[in-house]
Amino acid sequence: MQHIRPNAHKQVVTTPARSATDAEILGRSRVDATAFGELFDRHAVAVHRFLARRVDPRVADDLLSEVFLRALEGRIRVQPHESGSALPWLYGIARNVVRGHLRSRDRPVVDTEDEHVDWDAVDERLDADALAPDLRRAMSTLTTLEREVLLLVSWEQLSIGEAATVLGITTTAARSRLHRARARAAVALAAMPNEPHFQETP
Repeated sequence: MQHIRPNAHKQVVTTPARSATDAEILGRSRVDATAFGELFDRHAVAVHRFLARRVDPRVADDLLSEVFLRALEGRIRVQPHESGSALPWLYGIARNVVRGHLRSRDRPVVDTEDEHVDWDAVDERLDADALAPDLRRAMSTLTTLEREVLLLVSWEQLSIGEAATVLGITTTAARSRLHRARARAAVALAAMPNEPHFQETP
């Protein structure tokens, strides 16, 4: 006669180990700098994409190293975004690195607090080549902060709060600029004959 052990039919289920949050990794890196490598592994691709959308991809390779070197140096002082993600902080550093790069090139650049965008790099990355010139003209009607918050939300898929952190403004200000950016871009594109219109999302 076969004996069946109680609960033998039940499978042992193991709970997978929880991944450390960016905030936890940053906390460890303050004591052990090698832990910072986990943030690089987790976010290097996204930061490189952020850079390559604004400068030549070959330049982005070099700037990526500078971004993470600055981040490594600043890890002691940084307070992670309430979302728990380190990306807003890293994008903020990348934004400053891009500004420094564009100002150092052999052409005059107006020294303002606004973000500079390498429009040649933007044009090369638009999926709809025929729309690129009109989209560029529509984007040029925006203020630089309006344009940047639109790119952060649309390209980088950041929340309004995270985009605000990157730009060093309040969430309310970022939301207002995003609304104005979408509205003004829509008006500019609508004024261009025989072209698709930029649709504002709810």
